This record gives sequence, structure tokens and C-alpha cells, in this order.
Amino acid sequence: MCIGVPGKISAIHDGMQAQVDVCGILRDVDLTLVGIHDENGNSRLGQWVLVHVGFAMSVIDEEEALDTLAALQNMFDVEPDVGSLLFGEEHR
Repeated sequence: MCIGVPGKISAIHDGMQAQVDVCGILRDVDLTLVGIHDENGNSRLGQWVLVHVGFAMSVIDEEEALDTLAALQNMFDVEPDVGSLLFGEEHR
């Protein structure tokens, strides 16, 4: 199963590399698939993306991001293994 986890871009550096905040954990993410600017030329800084295996797969709006995080949190409440998606590998 592939799950994209929502995160908010908090910094862009080194070309297409970024730091993305996922539930308070900063992750290094590659923005190659979504770019560092949107279709209007604005920076993606502060935008929400779906992250899978270190890549931002798509840009999503804040409402969708928060709804998805809430659903993942509900999954975590009954299946603790979901914690590694939300809080990182050290949470296993």
C-alpha cells in the first residue's frame, strides 16, 4: 500500500530540496515532481504537499491536508504502525 502523507513546505534549499513539516517533524523532501514555484511563479514555501518516500508527489490544499492528517491520526489510534508515517521511523 502506498500512502502519501501531507506536509507543509517550511524551507526550500539546494535546488529542488526542501524541508517539509509533517506533524512537527521536519523531513528532507525532493520537490522535483512539483517544482519550487507554482503555475503563477510563486514560491511553494508554505504550501502543502503529499510526501511519499522522500518526494513531494502532488500539491494539495490545506483543508485536504488537515483532513488527511486527521484520518491518519485516527488510523494511528487503532494501528500504532501508522505512527512511523506521521512521526518518523524512530516512532516504530
